[in-house]
Amino acid sequence: MTCQRWVKLEMNGCSKKTMVKPDDQLELTEGELKEEFTRILTANNPHAPQNIVRFSFKEKVFKQIASVDQLAIHFSLDGNMLHKDSDEARRQLARGGLAEAPSEPAVAEGEEKAAEAGAEGGEGEAKPEGEGGEAEKEEGAAQAAPAAKEGGSKKLTNQFNFSERASQTFNNPYRERGTQTEPPPRVNFSATANQWEIYDAYAEDIQRQEKSKEKKGFRGQQESTSRKKITAIENQGDDISRIEKPAKILERMVNQNTYDDIAQDFKYWEDVSDEYREQEGTLLPLWKFSYEKSKRLAVTAICWDPKYRDLLAVAHGSYDFLKQTRGLICLYSLKNPSFPEFIYNTETGVMCLDIHPAYPHLVAVGFYDGSVGVFSLTEKIQEPMYKCTAKGGKHTDPVWQVKWQKDDLDNNMNFFSIGGDGRVVSWTLVKNELLCTDVILLKLDESPADGADGTQLFTLGCGTAFDFHKQTDYLFLVGTEEGKIHKCSKAYSSQFLDTFDAHHMAVHSVRWNAFHPKIFLSCSADWTVKIWEHTSNMPLFTFDLGSSVGDVAWAPYSSTVFAAVTSDGKVHVFDLNVNKYEPLCEQVVVTKKKTKLTHIEFNPTYPMIIVGDDRGYVTSLKLSPNLRKMPKEKKGVEAQKGPEVEIAKMDKLLSLVREPPPEKN
Repeated sequence: MTCQRWVKLEMNGCSKKTMVKPDDQLELTEGELKEEFTRILTANNPHAPQNIVRFSFKEKVFKQIASVDQLAIHFSLDGNMLHKDSDEARRQLARGGLAEAPSEPAVAEGEEKAAEAGAEGGEGEAKPEGEGGEAEKEEGAAQAAPAAKEGGSKKLTNQFNFSERASQTFNNPYRERGTQTEPPPRVNFSATANQWEIYDAYAEDIQRQEKSKEKKGFRGQQESTSRKKITAIENQGDDISRIEKPAKILERMVNQNTYDDIAQDFKYWEDVSDEYREQEGTLLPLWKFSYEKSKRLAVTAICWDPKYRDLLAVAHGSYDFLKQTRGLICLYSLKNPSFPEFIYNTETGVMCLDIHPAYPHLVAVGFYDGSVGVFSLTEKIQEPMYKCTAKGGKHTDPVWQVKWQKDDLDNNMNFFSIGGDGRVVSWTLVKNELLCTDVILLKLDESPADGADGTQLFTLGCGTAFDFHKQTDYLFLVGTEEGKIHKCSKAYSSQFLDTFDAHHMAVHSVRWNAFHPKIFLSCSADWTVKIWEHTSNMPLFTFDLGSSVGDVAWAPYSSTVFAAVTSDGKVHVFDLNVNKYEPLCEQVVVTKKKTKLTHIEFNPTYPMIIVGDDRGYVTSLKLSPNLRKMPKEKKGVEAQKGPEVEIAKMDKLLSLVREPPPEKN
């Protein structure tokens, strides 16, 4: 582009035009001057983004949008004017009562034109007044009459000669009035709506609708007399449910009066004769729990509720493998010893159970057929909430023990089980099913046999009992039918940490000490009870009780007190701090000679124990003062209490029986 100016010069009366160029102008050739540069204007917005992405629910990925809005609005204003011929304008005129009639200016303009036309006619040709004038007047009157009729409803204002009249008035001041009130109470509510919860809610709603339809149809079919009967029955059922809780309280009050002497002994009685004997104690029989349908079934497991210390769970089955029929779960309370609080009937024998420490309404159960299940005490159904099947990896032999564990990393509840098939299995509660994982297989030391296709087949032992360490979460002990005890870890599924040649016959129970982290207790059918230190393969103490030992348990109040039950109906209570060789109490607690005691458990709070036998009875016994002796308090010195004192007491005892380390030359 060149910038030029033309300057007009006048010289000697002659005008001349001269082109003036700026100093910095480019010198372009003729070809460069004639070159054309084409610029194309498009409707694309240069500022519109080109990389917008949206999530595609069909393809489950983010995809870039192909079409981008190129419209750019610079100014926008909404108007309020309407065309007079539009439908909206006509509706507003009709609503305001204005007819579509010619306005006054139009009529006036028409009269002016008619007058001008008459004047021109008079100038050109004069018409007689009697003829033409009268005729025109009549025509004008005839035309004006209908116009007057049409526009007579309302007179239109002259929009061309409109004069605005305005007056200034006093504006009232605005007044504001406010009141302050207390804010309404707020509550934060949060819940997780999962797919299965939504499905369960819909399923419950459908069942509720079907029940209401059935009730309506049933009522429609019955006659008036039957309707009255049904109403009476329903009202009676409502009345029973309404008085259920008061009736239960009244029943407990009646039982408290019935068993008042036992309740007084439980609360206040102490054996005074213990003051005259140092190394002996007694057991006072208290309540005896039984149920009519459980009298022919053996007590296969007992467990105290960790939260409600007066509630105990009892499992019933059969140890006679040729007479396997049914099973039963009963939960008794010390407040009502005459009848169970909860009863669950099962098709197969119940061999073990355990109550969840954090959720006491959940009870894990192991059955004789190898399956495991979880019952909920809050659900009014007889079937378990969770139960494994053959496809779900259940045991092929009876489940001898179950134990709840801490929640996993996904906050799912889980428990362990051990069965006669040589497997220790972890069960996880996920949604409405049980997921199993093999923790360890109890392989025997025998060399593996060769299979048909060349694979090696390992012989598995039979697990009978296990227990988990109180402080170290991953450490646990497993007792076998071969008499061995394996120290295992949850992290190693292929090998044992250590193996103890503990007994000559099946191990019935193994228990970690509640205070000392290195001590555990075991009992067996070979009549012996042994105390071990898990770092040594030799037992620290061995006690021969003269009969098959069914179960042992450590006391929750002392690190040196434990109790055992035998098949001859006796309960043995030991306190190693008092006597390292003989029990402080050896007492027969069954009425019939052939009755065998199967299990024992200490109450975590009260000074009592419960024992179960093979006839379905559970007997509670109170410990005399010598069996729960605490350290004597010296005058002016407070007696030391706590786990450290119990650990020191056990260490002092172990120092007397440990073998001294070999001397170095």
